[in-house]
Amino acid sequence: MSETSATHVAHHAPTSFIRKYIFSTDHKVIGIQYWFLALFSVFLGMGLSLLMRFHMVFPDAKVSWFATLWPKGAEGGIMTPELYLSLMTMHGTIMVFFVLTTAPQAGFGNSFLPLQIGAEDMAFPVLNMMSFWTTFLALAVLVMAFFVEGGAPLGGWTAYPPLSALGAVAGPGMGAGMNCWIVSIALFCGASLMGAINFIATLVDLRCKGMSMMRLPLTCWSWFVTAILSLLGFAVLLSAGILLLLDRVAGTSFFLPAGLVVNDQIQNHKGGSPLLWQHLFWFFGHPEVYIAILPGMGVTSQILSVFARKPIFGYKAMVYAVCGIGFLGFLVWGHHMFMSGMNPYTAMAFSILTMTIGVPSAIKTFNWIGTLWGAKIRFTTCMLFALGFVSLFISGGLSGIFLGQPALDLYFHDTYFVVAHFHLIMGVAAIFGMFAGTFYWFPKMFGKMMNETIGKIHFYLTFIGVYCIFTPMHQLGMAGNPRRYADFKEFEFMGQLLPVHTFITWAAILTATAQVLFVINLIWSWWKGAKASDNPWEATTLEWTVSSPPPFDNFAGKHPVVYRGPYEYAQPGAPKDYTMQTDPT
Repeated sequence: MSETSATHVAHHAPTSFIRKYIFSTDHKVIGIQYWFLALFSVFLGMGLSLLMRFHMVFPDAKVSWFATLWPKGAEGGIMTPELYLSLMTMHGTIMVFFVLTTAPQAGFGNSFLPLQIGAEDMAFPVLNMMSFWTTFLALAVLVMAFFVEGGAPLGGWTAYPPLSALGAVAGPGMGAGMNCWIVSIALFCGASLMGAINFIATLVDLRCKGMSMMRLPLTCWSWFVTAILSLLGFAVLLSAGILLLLDRVAGTSFFLPAGLVVNDQIQNHKGGSPLLWQHLFWFFGHPEVYIAILPGMGVTSQILSVFARKPIFGYKAMVYAVCGIGFLGFLVWGHHMFMSGMNPYTAMAFSILTMTIGVPSAIKTFNWIGTLWGAKIRFTTCMLFALGFVSLFISGGLSGIFLGQPALDLYFHDTYFVVAHFHLIMGVAAIFGMFAGTFYWFPKMFGKMMNETIGKIHFYLTFIGVYCIFTPMHQLGMAGNPRRYADFKEFEFMGQLLPVHTFITWAAILTATAQVLFVINLIWSWWKGAKASDNPWEATTLEWTVSSPPPFDNFAGKHPVVYRGPYEYAQPGAPKDYTMQTDPT
């Protein structure tokens, strides 16, 4: 490893507990804070989904503690449809914003972007700290919705007007609970904008000597493009949220048309359009899919190359594919609105663009397969989760081809087919990327190795479990099973599908139970795990050139110099099968 002798340090290491671990400006600490916030959120969101599955299979079951937690929503211990919808709303919101958006980008990106480009910290450390605590406040405000009068909102994570814009007259949870939801999302948007600015400035301005754009690890490219998507997308959602709040509290009519009658009351609004919200929301909402999945693509690319001991197949093609996905992601929002009465010619345009975005996704998939072809694969736990990511990404993407056709989407849109699709492609695949990143970078973050045996058992149980949950949902969708319904006992034809729902529910319970293994592995490895070496995976990127965990200023005041690309493995005639980016020979 070749380094310059520069000794500049960005800022001194804090000495007090609060400045070191609570209000820290160290990007590595902030990354871990984001990661634990997402860990809490994922278990909260998973718990809500299990309650929903239980109610769907046993809609008349009396559970005493339901009545304790929700005196009005579960009087007598039986969950009402309104309570079910509020659980669905909160589950979706927590998982999309505070798990899928937070962990891959803010968690891993904060921890390793500066390390991988040879920087001492993020460009704006104080702004970085503010971004985390604003995110924390956003989560606290959202959870508070459970405890305000009327409870949590029931308008879904997409918050479609007019339901979400009318206020308490629209039903339980649509008063103070809906206000909490809007304020929470507005805070989250502000935090994401601060983070996006920081990511872009850091990667553009703070790369070390020799680190050209085409020598960046693919993880950095994915975080960079994701930051651009966040900067453009969350700004639109923030604006839409402010307009929605004004409709609720200031008497405006951005999203509320004239002539609405709710509970026999004529609403004093006119001139607004509920479809305007859909356009604004999905202009953010579809890039949000890639905000969740692109960091997982970057982590997967990194891990496949490291454990296949081969250069990534088609590095430049992978870079252009990431940029292509980011660009096209802003042009396809209308395919979420095929049911809204869209002009057929407009629907055709969005359908063609939807099919087009499959091209860069296919490039990445075939390049992953090319990387694995003929490789000497090391089947570590993180490699298994990366392979699982590829499998889930392909499976979820195939069902997306059907939904991209307007004629088919008219049938599938409000069925479990869509639930299965977006959970596979956006939810579970992204979470597999998080697991892969956790097992890969845990040694660098905490200086300990995670247990491989427990990790592999956890992988196989989770991998089998998620396919048992979401594959049958495609069958439910093809049978016409509507989504967002609390129970189906009033639908005669749905009785035949109850065994499928029962199977899914038990699979969900067993898969959720398997996640206890991950928590045990995490805590045990942090406390008693084997000490990690500086480069236990024999990887080539810059984070593996420093101690585990890294020092406060990352490189101990010495600036690394980069001489080569990030994936130089299996070098003929070399003493090792890999060459570090800092090796000048």
